[in-house]
Amino acid sequence: MEREIIKDLIKWKNSKNRKPLIVHGARQVGKTFIIKKFGKEYYDNLIYVNFETNKEFSLQIKDNIDSKYIINKLELFYGEKIIPEKTLIFFDEIQANERALTSLKYFCEDANEYHIIAAGSLLGIAINRENYSFPVGKVQMINMYPMSFKEFLISMGRENLINEIRKHFDNNEKMDRDIHELCLKLYRTYLVVGGMPEVVQTYLEEKKIISTIDIQSEILESYERDMTKYADNSLSNKIISAFDSIPVQLAKDNKKFQYKVISRGGTSSIFGEAILWLKNSGIVNQVYKVVPELPLEMHKDLSSFKLYMSDIGLFVNKARYPLYQIDLDIQPTMISMGPLTEHYVANELKINGYISYYWESEGKAEIDFIIQKDMDIIPIEVKTSIHTKARSLDLYMKRYAPKYAIRISEKNFGFENNIKSVPLYAVFCI
Repeated sequence: MEREIIKDLIKWKNSKNRKPLIVHGARQVGKTFIIKKFGKEYYDNLIYVNFETNKEFSLQIKDNIDSKYIINKLELFYGEKIIPEKTLIFFDEIQANERALTSLKYFCEDANEYHIIAAGSLLGIAINRENYSFPVGKVQMINMYPMSFKEFLISMGRENLINEIRKHFDNNEKMDRDIHELCLKLYRTYLVVGGMPEVVQTYLEEKKIISTIDIQSEILESYERDMTKYADNSLSNKIISAFDSIPVQLAKDNKKFQYKVISRGGTSSIFGEAILWLKNSGIVNQVYKVVPELPLEMHKDLSSFKLYMSDIGLFVNKARYPLYQIDLDIQPTMISMGPLTEHYVANELKINGYISYYWESEGKAEIDFIIQKDMDIIPIEVKTSIHTKARSLDLYMKRYAPKYAIRISEKNFGFENNIKSVPLYAVFCI
């Protein structure tokens, strides 16, 4: 499968100031596959070390993490000559070996001619940082997320639609009705399949939504196993409870995350560490309430936030959505489409590099997302259908007079009353 992160890996390879690279993200977003693919296509050879399964090599560097020593041990262990610039060294599941992670500092300082990429679920890295020296400033780090809708289109053989969508987005021109409906149908398919590569591959091979359910369930189970593996019993129970509460949290009229929903008497002091764990693991996307003033990050309310799961397909599975109601041919009518649509938009914005927030006015009006684009603060309203009338956006625009606003819905492209209309399938263009 083609992934956008390949462009970042090529840029890293060609950088004059290259440091060892850490690619991190939740489990099963495709880190191992894409880095191996990159190594095979852009290097003469690849040295692959998995620290979770290769305990024998882990012992080789237990007492010495000098870069030259590690290179020598790798050559002897794998029987291959490691050539600077020509060989990619890939340390996978690096969180399983704290010495290997620390060694990246010495590769940066003493042996930067070697190209080395490390990958690991943020689960292990985040939890264990306090136990050993993390090579701060000596590595480059990039996030990897589940497949975006754009990547999903490419995997479906619909790459031709991407340029067409972007052209109409840039020009605010209505899409041909039949193409518009086709794109909406593909978008609805993405909602239930999601972006986990194994799930997408299963759908591509079998062309049945029902075939993806078991794969999604296995991934959710693997997340829960990690919650018990990388936290003690008390914390892991809190993490699982907080994670299980997400569908309930978003079903409320007030979607702000409330600790008391997890457990009667729940507070931030009880569950705060669990929320941080979920965020650092890459499993959830945290969106804070904000006062719309520049810079947004300095005006967020740390006590008010929403949590979205990082993959829309996993959320559909966890929330037990009846798949037949997310009809792939016609506009969905179920009342619970709101949380689903917000999930999708939140994740697309994050993949596009935005830190998103939301705005609320005394509980009477709410803007789903607020983003900062250069010196502009852009409000984004999300609707699940073609019915787009809402007083919240009108109130916001009268109060703050933004340069323009974005309304995401099933309506076609357009620009009217200073509001840019963006179909749900075109969020990747923002």
